[in-house]
Amino acid sequence: MKNKKIIVQISEGLGNQLFMYAHSFSLSKRLNYVLEIDNISGFKKKKNLLRKHQRYLLDFFSLNSSVVENDFLVNGKFYSIKKKLLLFLDHFKKKKSFYIETKYKSNNIKKVIDTTFFDTHALSDKIYVLGNFENPNYFKQYRNDLIRNLTIKNEYLDLNNPLIRDLKSSNSVSIHIRRNKFSDQKGINNSILTKKSLDFTNDIISYINDGIKYFNKKIDNPKYFIWTNDMNDIQEYTNNLNTSNFLIIKNNNVINDFYLFNFSKHFIVGPSTFHWWGAWLNQNENKICVRPSKINPSNNSSFWPDEWVSI
Repeated sequence: MKNKKIIVQISEGLGNQLFMYAHSFSLSKRLNYVLEIDNISGFKKKKNLLRKHQRYLLDFFSLNSSVVENDFLVNGKFYSIKKKLLLFLDHFKKKKSFYIETKYKSNNIKKVIDTTFFDTHALSDKIYVLGNFENPNYFKQYRNDLIRNLTIKNEYLDLNNPLIRDLKSSNSVSIHIRRNKFSDQKGINNSILTKKSLDFTNDIISYINDGIKYFNKKIDNPKYFIWTNDMNDIQEYTNNLNTSNFLIIKNNNVINDFYLFNFSKHFIVGPSTFHWWGAWLNQNENKICVRPSKINPSNNSSFWPDEWVSI
């Protein structure tokens, strides 16, 4: 008997890739399907300068899912046109071949429809999954499995990094400052863009300071560890922090940064899928995660876990 299979298209940065994988992993467990990964088609079309540097990163982890080479539905030339045609034709089938995160606009803001209760009886034996699925409710029941599968392979790690001891021996609080996407658009003389860039910076500084105030009252002698991919503007952030007990993590690669999140005691989770996953996979039973009440980097209203402290 031929195995029923789910093929998930992986794209974007590491945090997004993890959401895509976790959702499809959960779906495969619920349906008893084999999970395979399309690590090619999602990276063919680059929408902007930031994304041109993105690549498939899940091969650093201990996944037990095979990578699809020439087996997925939209491979080959003109894949974008073929995909649109296949999606159109799929509407008329009783057994659907595509499992898609549906998006819509409300008050000019993109949102997604929750697919938790998607009719799985209407799916074919071979499903192609498209979407970000940035909602822990899709996969939280398989957290232990995901912790095991998303363990980074030792050959890619600096296991003797002195930061590990520092994070473990202190009341460490992890902070991640993501790149300001508005200031990255160089050469564009646009007052609206400039205002968005300033608003982004000010909102992040305000949120981080609220998080620092919270932890200064909540735990003894917190030490703040700041990860960032925005080294150009880091001075602007640190000059405005309400603490002097912090350390900036420099010159690390994305995989080792992600690994170091394992050893942090607590988190001021930034508006970043990358930091979200570092906090969610962290196994410290006494960890406290705070998250911004006014910032949601996702189209999904259930992006933030209920148990995280909103400030």
